Parts: sequence; structure tokens; C-alpha cells
Amino acid sequence: MRRSPATPRVRGSQCETSESSLIGRDLSTGWTGCLAPRRTEEEEEEELEETAQEKKLRLAKLYLEQLRQQEEEKAEAQAFEEDQVAGRLKEDVLEQRGRLQKSVAKEIQAPAPADIQVLRGHQLSITCVVITPDDSAIFSAAKDCTIIKWSVESRRKLHVIPRAKKGVEGQPPGHGSHILCMAISSDGKYLASGDRSKLIFIWEAQSCRHLYTFTGHRDAVSGLAFRRGTHQLYSTSHDRSVKVWNVAENSYVETLFGHQDAVAALDALSRECCVTAGGRDGTVRVWKIPEESQLVFYGHQGSIDSIQLINEEHMVSGADDGSVALWGLSKKRPLALQREAHGLRGEPGLEQPFWVSSVAALLNTDLVATGSHSSRVRLWQCGEGFRRLDPLCDIPLVGFINSLKFSTSGDFLVAGVGQEHRLGRWWRIKEARNSVCIIPLRRAPRPPTAGS
Repeated sequence: MRRSPATPRVRGSQCETSESSLIGRDLSTGWTGCLAPRRTEEEEEEELEETAQEKKLRLAKLYLEQLRQQEEEKAEAQAFEEDQVAGRLKEDVLEQRGRLQKSVAKEIQAPAPADIQVLRGHQLSITCVVITPDDSAIFSAAKDCTIIKWSVESRRKLHVIPRAKKGVEGQPPGHGSHILCMAISSDGKYLASGDRSKLIFIWEAQSCRHLYTFTGHRDAVSGLAFRRGTHQLYSTSHDRSVKVWNVAENSYVETLFGHQDAVAALDALSRECCVTAGGRDGTVRVWKIPEESQLVFYGHQGSIDSIQLINEEHMVSGADDGSVALWGLSKKRPLALQREAHGLRGEPGLEQPFWVSSVAALLNTDLVATGSHSSRVRLWQCGEGFRRLDPLCDIPLVGFINSLKFSTSGDFLVAGVGQEHRLGRWWRIKEARNSVCIIPLRRAPRPPTAGS
């Protein structure tokens, strides 16, 4: 005789069931009816009406729904990560092509005069400054023929390379004439300095130990720059030439000619080329080293005394006609030209523009700084495509701003200030202090994005 399956009976809080029903429930749910937590009457009725197969199906659907939600969350996280990676890759591609322009200028807030740190140690006008790649130290050089290494954190001197006195034997190596330019390698290993005596000194940046002396220029060395990622050094001089050196091998490579007057400044980035400001010949030139060729650009009306690359395809220059120009390598004329960038000086009817004595650019961004003897450093924002130059703010500094350099992080700007222009003694500002000024660049907090 065939027995029908037992049906469970529920009495109050007791749970009674047959052996076959208990086994079936054990297999499908993993718990026995007697150990189950209390449920409402409706849930118990639904449970009683649900067969083992139906319960398996319900649990399987629930498990699949959980898997689907997990996969969606993973997909969202992966998409977010891919967006970030794609953004970085896009930046890398633009940087390699020399077209990267990060927008940071609009976030910069003008610092209070009390926040500017003043470092005093030179007796005469500061002519040039450089910052180590890790932003930990500053090197300054001056007309007193000395080089001082400063700690950014403590604001104290770390080392002083003294002036070399003529006719004194056994003294440590040093410059015997005005130092006009310096450069530091991108790995922070080498420091190069050039002076009016036609010499280039190579130093170990960490210890300030003298390594080599390069000779070959026939006049004052006015510009130095290391090619990023290498120890290849470019130099330029009032002898109108550009020379290439290999510092790691202590060797001369080649000389290039083209300028028609004394060259005033030089800069370089990662490509095997450099840019020069041609002074009175009124040209900016891009030197392609492997091809031994050059591109010539015209736009300023006065002597072009300073130049800096913004990225591999764009640069900024300043001249003694008071103008600041933005250039693209594909155009022989400026993309943007700001005349009277620091205003006018002199009596009514006899006004002359303030000379632009220094320029600086925060690499791969839209932020530019210019210096003059107008008692202020001016910050500028480059418009889209570098076709416009808009003033941002003025930072009060009395004296000739002979050199400007942004830190790698963009957190501060260093100015070399002197009573005289770095290339001559046309004026003397007695109230100015020969000093290195560290200008903090604070950024305004970004507005919260929607949904944050």
C-alpha cells in the first residue's frame, strides 16, 4: 500500500514534521524547521505552500540577482578606472605632442605680501635662480660671483660657492666674474653655471663639488639648459653661437650659428632642440640639433631678453619694448602679443614701457609669470590654444626681477631680485633688496561637483 507524504503540523511555537519532509527541507535550505527563527503567520503559510523545487528556484533567482548587481558595480568601477586611465593617457599623448595645457591659472590666488619669504645672502643683484626637481632646494647666483644653495623648508643656506679671487693659488674653484645663467639637470645630479668670463662650470648639485669647466665660447655665457631626461647641455653666448655638450662624458659636441647679435637667453625641454632669445637681432629661434637647422620667428620690436618653453610646441618671451609674446612652433608670428605688459614709466608725453626682464611658465599649464622693474611680478593666464594672454594678479616686489622660476609642483614661484638689471647698470633702484623671494601660490578650493 502506497503512503502519502506527511504534511507538517504547526502548533503555536512547536514545529512538527515527518522524517521525509524534514530531510527534504534540510537539502533545500540547510536548516531544520525546529531551528528556524520565528516568522509571521503569512510567511509561514507561504512557506508551507511552497514546495522544495519552488524554493530552490526562488533562491536561484535571488542568487542570480545578487550576481547581476555585483557585476554592475564592478562594471561601474571599471568604467570609472578606465576613464581615469584614458584621461592620463590623453594627457601623456598631448604632452608628447607638446599640446598639453592644464587649466590651473584660474585657481591661483594672489598671495599676501606678508606670506612672501625673503632670503638674503648676496651682496649684489641676483641674476638667476634654479629649483631642484624635487622642490627641496634653490640655487641663486649674483653679480657678486657667488652661488648659494638654499633649503626651501628651513629657508637657510645649505652651501655657498665663493667668488674666486684672481692670483690666489690653492683656492677652491669658483667664478671670478658676474654669473649670468644657471641650469640643473632633470635628475638633480648636475648644476651648470655660466659667467662673463666665457666659462661654464659643472657642479655636483648635491654636494656643490666642482666637477668640470667647459671652455669654448668667445664671449659671456648668457643661457644654459639641460635637455630633460638626459645630461645633454645647451649653452648660448654673446658670441652669437649655441653649443652642445655632454656633461656625463665631460665632452663638447658641436656648435651652431645663426643669430646676428648677442644671444640673451635659452631654454629646452625633452626634444632634441632648444629655443633662444636673440636680443637685439629681434628674433626667436628654434634649433633642431640633429638636422642642424633652425626656425626663425619675428614679433618683438625691441631686444628679446628672456624666453621659456611652456610645452614642446609653445613658448613665451619678453622684450625691452615692454611686450610679452606667446608663440607656437607652426607660426612665424606670435599667437598672442601683449604690449606694455607692465605699464609705462616716465613723465607725461615721454612715457616708455617697463622692460620685461624675465618670464616663467608652469610646465604644460596655462600659467605664466613676468617680471620687470615696475615693483610687481605679474601672473597671466594663457587662453585656449595660447591665442590670448589675460592678466590674473600682481605680486608686489620692488627691484629688478632678473629671474623667475616655478616649482615643479606649482606650489610656489621663486624670484631673483636685484637693484640692477642682470645684463647692465642702466638704472639702480636703491630701495630694492638683493634677495631671493619665495612666493607661495595658493589655489582656490574647487566648487563641489553636482551630486557630491
